Amino acid sequence: MRGPKKQAIVVRTKDGLVSKTEDLKLLKDKYPIVGVIFIRGIFNFIASMSTGVKAIMFSADYLPEEEQEEPTKFDEWVEKKMGSEKAEKALITISVIIGVALSVGLFMLLPTFLAGLITKVVESSVLKNLMEGAMRIIIFLGYMWLATRLKDIKRMWAYHGAEHKTIFCYERGLPLTVENVRMQSRLHPRCGTSFLFIVMIVSILVFSLTSWSNVWVRIGLRLLLLPVVVAISYEIIKLAGRYDNIITKIISAPGKALQKLTTQEPDDDMIETAIEALVLVMPEDAKDAAW
Repeated sequence: MRGPKKQAIVVRTKDGLVSKTEDLKLLKDKYPIVGVIFIRGIFNFIASMSTGVKAIMFSADYLPEEEQEEPTKFDEWVEKKMGSEKAEKALITISVIIGVALSVGLFMLLPTFLAGLITKVVESSVLKNLMEGAMRIIIFLGYMWLATRLKDIKRMWAYHGAEHKTIFCYERGLPLTVENVRMQSRLHPRCGTSFLFIVMIVSILVFSLTSWSNVWVRIGLRLLLLPVVVAISYEIIKLAGRYDNIITKIISAPGKALQKLTTQEPDDDMIETAIEALVLVMPEDAKDAAW
């Protein structure tokens, strides 16, 4: 969970809850330009991925011994050369880079490449862009559906649902109890899943502004325009989460529908874990409670 001044990670172990809380060190506090509209979305996206990787690595430390994997020779070499702290930072950086590269390759470049092969006989740039956009959404939805087939991912989706329910409970001013949280919706307009779907839609609109027959030029243009897509998508989901009207409901509807895949109903233990994480980042002053 992330609050206005702190962020917290809570892990449930066989011996109870283990937590880690740290003060937020925002890049925009050091470099104000990072917080400017249409620039902030790019940096926040990267920061979110970094935070996610750190949370996964923290939780992995508390896996039962029988489930832990032996460190690879590469892991041992990195730790020997750099030390444990620097090695962890290096692995987080590498993981984020690989994660971004795989996401861009799978959901952005692959559809462009496939569309370039299929549409060689199609002259209409509008049709080419529509076919490329359709492939992008199909690949994205297919990936999400396949992920739900994995047992461990299903459990993660349930914790995702607990997160959303707990946030809804807090936003509605209700006491943070298991009973109050359980009755909340697991579909939240500010979810990262919704953000990714908005990215898919915005990319279709932005990429349609360019038209090149050469597939490699098209791929290059997609890479150059990707920061623009992320920046616009971030501002859209921020607006959708801040206001409740017919327009924001329409914007949020596809993402909420997709969350039926990426969230599951949590059990009481999961809800307790989410509540603990939120309590750790709640501001002391009530006037700072809305963030």
